[in-house]
Amino acid sequence: MKREQVKEKYKWKIEDIFPSDEEWEKCFETAEKSLTFSRYAGKLSDKATLLKFLKENDGFGKNLERLAVYAHMRNDEDRGVSKYSAYKSKIGALWSKYATELSFYEPEMVKMPDGYLDALIADKDFADYDCDLKKIKRNKPHVLSEAEERLIGMAGEIFDTPYETFGMIDSLDLPMPEIEWEDKKTKLTHGLYGIILHSSNREKRREAYDKYYGAYTGLINTLTSVYRGNVKKNVYLSKVYKFSSCLEQALFYEDVDVKVYNNLIQAVDGALPSMHRYIADRKKILGLDKQYFYDIYAPLVDGVNVKYTYDEAYEIVIKGLAPLGKEYQALLKRGYDERWLDVEETEGKGGGAYSIGCPGTHPFVLLNYQPTLNEVFTIAHEMGHSLHTYFSQKAQPFAKSEYKIFVAEVASTVNEVLLLKYMLKEANDGNLKKYLLNYYLDSIRATLHRQTMFSEFESEAHAMEERGEPLTKDNLCKLYDGIGKKYYGDGIEYDYNISCEWARIPHFYRAFYVYKYATGITAAINIAKRILNEGESAVKDYFKFLSGGCSGDPVSLLKLAGVDLSETAPFEVAMREFDETLKEFEKLMNIR
Repeated sequence: MKREQVKEKYKWKIEDIFPSDEEWEKCFETAEKSLTFSRYAGKLSDKATLLKFLKENDGFGKNLERLAVYAHMRNDEDRGVSKYSAYKSKIGALWSKYATELSFYEPEMVKMPDGYLDALIADKDFADYDCDLKKIKRNKPHVLSEAEERLIGMAGEIFDTPYETFGMIDSLDLPMPEIEWEDKKTKLTHGLYGIILHSSNREKRREAYDKYYGAYTGLINTLTSVYRGNVKKNVYLSKVYKFSSCLEQALFYEDVDVKVYNNLIQAVDGALPSMHRYIADRKKILGLDKQYFYDIYAPLVDGVNVKYTYDEAYEIVIKGLAPLGKEYQALLKRGYDERWLDVEETEGKGGGAYSIGCPGTHPFVLLNYQPTLNEVFTIAHEMGHSLHTYFSQKAQPFAKSEYKIFVAEVASTVNEVLLLKYMLKEANDGNLKKYLLNYYLDSIRATLHRQTMFSEFESEAHAMEERGEPLTKDNLCKLYDGIGKKYYGDGIEYDYNISCEWARIPHFYRAFYVYKYATGITAAINIAKRILNEGESAVKDYFKFLSGGCSGDPVSLLKLAGVDLSETAPFEVAMREFDETLKEFEKLMNIR
């Protein structure tokens, strides 16, 4: 389908950002001419000058975000339109110039006496910037001299080499073979591998698994060298910036205590018997003598072929999120009526789904809607992101409106959990109920168990390098194999392929990122349960979190919603949720 064939009501109203391309171009030209921040260099010890600089920077930042979001959205409407590709390139260049213009700011502010910074933080004129000023003061022990920082900055592209090298291998140079699928031979891709792994054709799953991992194991020595280089780079930088470990450094810059990371691993490790039981249940339901890793995504429930139009799906989402109150439902309805969403899959359109927002307007959502049950959850998920953005931008000044990545998946997952609970309650068809329970189990397994398993691996891999232990192919595979056996138990057969899985995980090149998926779903499960149990008081607390932006550290903001990740209790609640869901699923499937 071409974009011009799509009804207007199913296209996002991008003119709410700029009424025309001509207006975008005028704004871009004005922004480019206003890039003169370097004139403030050396003058920030004067409070009036500093405040003027910060406010001017806010104004520029708002325009830059509007320009960038418009260019991104236009480009994703049809990637074949070179005009909008050019817009994106221009924005990239402008971001680079902006960063150069601001390069003096943090080094100059770090040199300021603590007394000056404390006075600024206490000054109501600087209330919009207190979080940034606190961060500058907090970072002081880990900021190098200007000359040292310049040297580190000059090496930035070198430090990115492992990430870029893995990306080139994984996207372009991986020797993927052909496979026959749907009566034709085609190259095995990452996307196709996922589709086949979720199919009911076991022989085809096995073939895809062997061929897919064969591509990685054939390059295992190269991939080991690339990953080892990435870990060594992380260890080097943690020492340079005076941290005791890579883990401490990563969590310091996210303003998260290391005990949150440790609580996650401790709680998941303690509840692994439920995971082992689920893996054994899958083996029994599928009727397998031996279960391999290519079996653990196979569908367990047949006969569910529910289809919803977009309009039907959106109505289900509104009804399913009723526990969040009438204001939340009204905003969902407003998003539908005012065309916040771009719905249909069209030629050249960007793939997948996402939420995006910028100052001065409402958020937007890109979909490529298909009439399936999973897509209902996609709407709920992306609108969760959007309304988190909406509330934060409404409540916070620009400088504190963007929430941290640590909490980015909380609101979206709260929506998914609430919607699933609603659909389970409304399900009259036994197979649909089984399907939904299985969907929930697999969501928790993939987002909480699996990402925690990844977290254990990368934590220990970095610790090995810090202890001076060699990161060889054999050592890394042995480490991953041992952690995998602990997580999956005896219900599955282990092979060389799966011991090499670490070599294909892109997130490992952005170390200590994946744990945030696990803490995100943990927080979401806790918040959803509290809303369903306590009602309005819990919703009010949740809205405080949604409105928090980055006005506090992310763990403290989650406490507003009743979730304290510095304690083990929320993680234990999430583990019990998995266990209770599993028991209900087992009862319906008559397997226990």
